[in-house]
Amino acid sequence: MTSRSTGRFERTRYGGEEVAAFIPFPLPPAEPAIAIEGTLAERLGAASHALVRLDLAGEMVPSLDWFLYAFVRKEAVLSSQIEGTQATLVDLLNFEAQSGAEKAIPPNADVEEVCNYLDALRFARSELASETGLPLSMRFLNEVHRRLMRGVRGAEKLPGEVRRSQNWIGGSRPGNAVYVPPPPHALGEVLGAFERYLHAEDSLPPLVRAGLLHVQFETIHPYLDGNGRIGRLLVTLLLEHWKLMTRPLLYLSLFFKRHRQEYFRRLNAVRTAGEWESWLDFFLDGVATIADEAVASARELFALVAADRTRVLAQEGTSVLALRLFELLPRHPVQTLNTVMSLIETSKPTAGKAIDALVRAGVLTETTGKRRDRSWAYGSYLDRLKVGTDLDANRGG
Repeated sequence: MTSRSTGRFERTRYGGEEVAAFIPFPLPPAEPAIAIEGTLAERLGAASHALVRLDLAGEMVPSLDWFLYAFVRKEAVLSSQIEGTQATLVDLLNFEAQSGAEKAIPPNADVEEVCNYLDALRFARSELASETGLPLSMRFLNEVHRRLMRGVRGAEKLPGEVRRSQNWIGGSRPGNAVYVPPPPHALGEVLGAFERYLHAEDSLPPLVRAGLLHVQFETIHPYLDGNGRIGRLLVTLLLEHWKLMTRPLLYLSLFFKRHRQEYFRRLNAVRTAGEWESWLDFFLDGVATIADEAVASARELFALVAADRTRVLAQEGTSVLALRLFELLPRHPVQTLNTVMSLIETSKPTAGKAIDALVRAGVLTETTGKRRDRSWAYGSYLDRLKVGTDLDANRGG
């Protein structure tokens, strides 16, 4: 492995004990500079081609809205679960299926955090796409963070503000932590350098730069909470902003979750031994893996929808409204009677008939077992979509 220094330690006192806080050097890595050659060049080529395939899949699918709906929500759940949130994809979709007063307030703080992630992503993309929006900057990230941390859990975590106190990763205090980020007084300097690199002219490929910036952000850890989610979201935003993708379709949380210990080991190796190439090998492997899985998932989901559409059309007595409801299911895979009435703009009896038609066709399944306040789910679609998002699948990995 290439040996280089990526920062310096500053000895400070916190809570009555001496703490070694790490202050990273500005990007790009130097002495020696990163060389994209050999295996790393092959990794970069594979990742770049996988992104192209994913972008093309987004253009070729019958409805891009389905694609974005599915992947954005899956990422929101996974990225939040990595930070300890206990909400599942089904929890989120059940909440989104509510109407009126039921939907005004999330049922618990876990679902609220996932909803905040969705709101933060919507805001970020809107700002970057607007001529009058905030440019990619720390001010921009602060506003994204403000939306991410809004609510009961984030009230004392300074939403939208760079921290003014020492934080740490692992352990019960900085003195026994696995890693201690820069002290507050150093944040102005390191964040200024981070922001300059966002806009710097650099000979390194943009995909490599995105991997470097992710590590640098996680190393700086500028907020009291939410750093991981912002750091992962940053990669997605950079790929779209730098025109590597035309839509935000790549989300790496599933890969990082599967290889959680390896992810943290590689991050730490950058700080302690300057192993940027090792990190980039891991990062680019993740990009290629998740992009290819996303393409396969998209094909599978749309093949499923096409087959189910055929079944619905073949069902005797299928109404135009039942077919219209079916076409809306990929964006609304969990339904209640009220949401169906709203979606297809019809009366309660007619909405009930549309639901019954899809139940007879084997598309919708009643999930509550109740006579009142019932819900129905597009079960086969959800089973494929939620792979990797159940809580048991996210423990210890």
